[in-house]
Amino acid sequence: MNQKVLFLLASLFTVSAYAQIGGRSTYQFLNLVNNPRQAALGGKTVTNYDYDPIQGLFNPAAINPKMDNQLSINYNNYIGDVNYGTVAYAYLWDRRTQVIHAGITYINYGNFDGYDEQGNATGEFGGGDVAVSVGHARNIPFTDFHVGANVKLISSKLEQYSSFGVAVDIGLMYHYEEWDLQVTGVARNLGTQITPYDIELEQLPFELIFGASQILNNIPLRWHFTLENMQRWNVAFSNPDRETTDLEGTVTKENINFFDHALRHIIIGVELFPESAFNIRLGYNFRRGEELRIVERRAFAGISAGFGIKLNKLRLSYAYSKYNSAAASSFFGINIDLQ
Repeated sequence: MNQKVLFLLASLFTVSAYAQIGGRSTYQFLNLVNNPRQAALGGKTVTNYDYDPIQGLFNPAAINPKMDNQLSINYNNYIGDVNYGTVAYAYLWDRRTQVIHAGITYINYGNFDGYDEQGNATGEFGGGDVAVSVGHARNIPFTDFHVGANVKLISSKLEQYSSFGVAVDIGLMYHYEEWDLQVTGVARNLGTQITPYDIELEQLPFELIFGASQILNNIPLRWHFTLENMQRWNVAFSNPDRETTDLEGTVTKENINFFDHALRHIIIGVELFPESAFNIRLGYNFRRGEELRIVERRAFAGISAGFGIKLNKLRLSYAYSKYNSAAASSFFGINIDLQ
């Protein structure tokens, strides 16, 4: 594998370290935020149980009859000329079988100049991944619980290396309509590579996510609380850039404690006027904010915001996510009611 491909893989998947969650699996694009609403609420929100079919890509238990004939198209101008997007559609077959859901997630890493081990140019190359999913959910009879599953076929190509895999998402949601309360858990990316990039089969980015959300009584506000990466407790790590050295040359590493690990699992978000034609969304991702903050400089890492507008049968959404002072991302989306 030439140097440029190695650089690409290192940039996308992060160098592996003892406590980090990156660099341990392939197909990391599967866990990227998939629409502006989710991005604005801090990312990985799994508690939306409404018209939006794109939520079914992240939590199949959220697939419901309100998604019937809804089409969602989303595009993200990501970091470093990387672009990705999602498309989802749901169809109500009948009240017995409920809803059939289909979706596509793709990412284009752009074009790169290739070089061999001696530094000789080998020409331009590109890279990209795509996942196609089909999902379905059912209400557990005589309860407020819903269970759903997605099956995903995954294809990836990086320069001359390609891979194929399959994965399943399984979700369980408690939806109490009287209180407008959702409590949910989802196990994502249970699966395997079928065809590896080279010789060795790599792990998929398995993740456990839990969440809850509710509209407050007499207040037009929905809160969202999400716990991400619950399959691994120690997600915090000591950042070498935050080490300090005293006058005697003694190096003190960043102290990581129980509270640091706990906080990095949390994402919070709020939607103002969630059921109106215009709503505002705000979120904060604690792990992103802590890992990407710059010491002694305010960079607003981890903060995200956005809005949604309903125009007849169209819903337009936008989100802006801040990573650090040098990097941010804009997400655009449209929902179309095809009925």
